[in-house]
Amino acid sequence: MSAHGPLAGVTAIEFAGLGPAPFTGMMLADQGARVIRIDRPTKKTTTSTQRDGDVLSRGRESIGLDLQRPEAVDVALRLIERADILSEGFRPDEMESLGLGPDICLKRRPSLVYGRVTGWGQTGPLANAAGHDINYIALTGALHAVGRPGEPPVPTAGMIGDFGGGGMLLAFGILCALHAAKSTGKGQVVDTSICDGSALLASLLYGWRGIGAWHAQAGTNTGDGGAPFFSAYECADGGYVSVGAIEPQFYAQLRKLCGLNDPDFEHQWDERRWPLLKRKLAEVFRTRTRAEWCALLEGTDACFAPVLGFEEAPTHPHNVARGTFARVNGVTQPAPAPKFGGTPAAPCKPVIAAGAHTCTILSDIGLGNNEISLLLKSGAAWSKTNAQQ
Repeated sequence: MSAHGPLAGVTAIEFAGLGPAPFTGMMLADQGARVIRIDRPTKKTTTSTQRDGDVLSRGRESIGLDLQRPEAVDVALRLIERADILSEGFRPDEMESLGLGPDICLKRRPSLVYGRVTGWGQTGPLANAAGHDINYIALTGALHAVGRPGEPPVPTAGMIGDFGGGGMLLAFGILCALHAAKSTGKGQVVDTSICDGSALLASLLYGWRGIGAWHAQAGTNTGDGGAPFFSAYECADGGYVSVGAIEPQFYAQLRKLCGLNDPDFEHQWDERRWPLLKRKLAEVFRTRTRAEWCALLEGTDACFAPVLGFEEAPTHPHNVARGTFARVNGVTQPAPAPKFGGTPAAPCKPVIAAGAHTCTILSDIGLGNNEISLLLKSGAAWSKTNAQQ
């Protein structure tokens, strides 16, 4: 694959997994890194449509290896010797059990950045316990902050934990360690915990809580929907809109454009009035359709935006102008971000079948045709031609 972007020239080895680790690999590949994903054999049949929908796997090269076989582990180590980055998202000690732990890999490649992401981290009393996004954000307070008074907290579909606190933090950690390695020649392990990362994302709220500016009860604060001027409202047609008019000048604009002349609206920061003001504002927004509110408020300083579904967001004029989304092989998906003025990323790349580059990659590390044939015949390596599709 041709490389474009600020990470062109960087090589990463990714051990295929779920959730945050693939998100990290996608981010690195989006910005020009050569990401070689090691895929293990699977009995699961994957159609081309299912592959195209696996957006987190876009932009990779893929080699199929059965890491239960010593010959495959040797191939993995030969790949690692030539890499800048290794990333994996398995439970603690799984890589060590395969003979691919940090000690071995850093000995083979002293400048290697060895990126690891788990739910609880590599250490601590919960390190070896199973869990998912909802559990990790629950332990940090982040889940508690998402909800309405008297109702259970609302899961956030992986965005706070797996992808924000996990995958994106791992990408940040890897690039920090890569910068250090360029200066010192020494690699290191990046121990990323989704739990730690979720706590980090809640830094602002912990600060506010520390000075008494954030209530313990979710849904009663300025930034969590408790304030009438920072919430979402239903429109006459069943659609929803959002308002975030916190600053006085923006709140004044909202009042002016919406005709909020009721004297109660003059008391923006009287929290005792917030429930009443929310009810009154809800009544106002139910008087017009979402499109009518967009025509009146969108693009003004009232801090307004329609609440769009996944089918609508890619067609919004702002997102179209920014190139926020791309369509690849019939699948609409977020485009690479952020945007770089001097080293822009290449257009959004497709998802390639697991094992699609096995023979090419084996050849790249110096194996001859006979050696490649033996690996394929033994099952230590596999390619898309003999993998189940």
